[in-house]
Amino acid sequence: MLLANNIMLIGFHVLTGAKVINTLSDHSMCTVIFSVIVTLMGIIMSIPRTLKHVSFMSMGSAACMGLAILLFLVFAGIEKAPLVGYNGDYPTDGPVRTYAFPLPGTTWVACMNAVLNITFLWVPQILFPTFISEMEKPQDFPKALAVLAGISGFLFIIPPAIGFRYLGQYSTAPAFGSLGTAAFKKGSFAFVIVPTLVIGVIYANVSAKFIYTRIMGRSRHAHSNTVIGWSVWTAVMAGIWAIAFIFAEVIPSMGDFLSLLGAVFDSWFGFIFFAVAYWQMNRGKLFNSTGKSVMTIVHIVVMISGLLLLGPGTYAAVKAIMADYSGTTRPAFSCKNVAI
Repeated sequence: MLLANNIMLIGFHVLTGAKVINTLSDHSMCTVIFSVIVTLMGIIMSIPRTLKHVSFMSMGSAACMGLAILLFLVFAGIEKAPLVGYNGDYPTDGPVRTYAFPLPGTTWVACMNAVLNITFLWVPQILFPTFISEMEKPQDFPKALAVLAGISGFLFIIPPAIGFRYLGQYSTAPAFGSLGTAAFKKGSFAFVIVPTLVIGVIYANVSAKFIYTRIMGRSRHAHSNTVIGWSVWTAVMAGIWAIAFIFAEVIPSMGDFLSLLGAVFDSWFGFIFFAVAYWQMNRGKLFNSTGKSVMTIVHIVVMISGLLLLGPGTYAAVKAIMADYSGTTRPAFSCKNVAI
């Protein structure tokens, strides 16, 4: 389950990278070739075996993503009007308007997919054990987690709210695609290529270690600079990125990718797992006190939420993929332009 989640996430970033290059180059080449380029770049960047090198890349990645968000907000605020939304080019869907609840006619599948996309952003726990194991001071993890939660809360709420204020019903995913000026779109979206690759490398590193340690066991090659050790590591990494490339070509859109990941994996790693863990740790004393009773009720709600995302959520994600394949969305392994 860990491997499936991580490899599909890597595939999502392969698709995103191809979309970025498509946009910047005005679709100068076949989309599959762009996906291959991103995959090869990911393999090369993933070759080092520890996360130490990734920590430095992550700082640059965070800076680039922050700059991309800042530029997007500035451009969305200064341009006269957005370019296009899911219901047509501006102004065919009327003047820009914002709303707090789904518009009339919004389907249940669309609503569930929106929830799944949001869920995906808030469930990074699957990588925490690996991060903790490689920290110089693992006891500092709660502090790091608190900082992460604070920054994530700001980035996942404030910029989207500001962007929605200026784009309204013309908002797309990613929102860069709604900017009305090509230079604005390219200028902000270009910086996304760095975090796209770095995040893919992080998930690839964690996944490769999971496989590598089981292949090498306690062999001296596992932690030594030997030809066998590096050959196995490189082969595992190349295999992971190759499978991710296939996922990137088969699943038709970014939204579908996130919905499927949110339903099948985040429902477990973000909700069900913690509810089950709480029950296991507190069996026989779930209602021993007022505090325990409150926490038990909270975890029951968490469990129900996870099951809702897993069952109906998976149905909605699959329905969305089927609808996209029956529409104008690119088919698998297609040269079709996926620029935003």
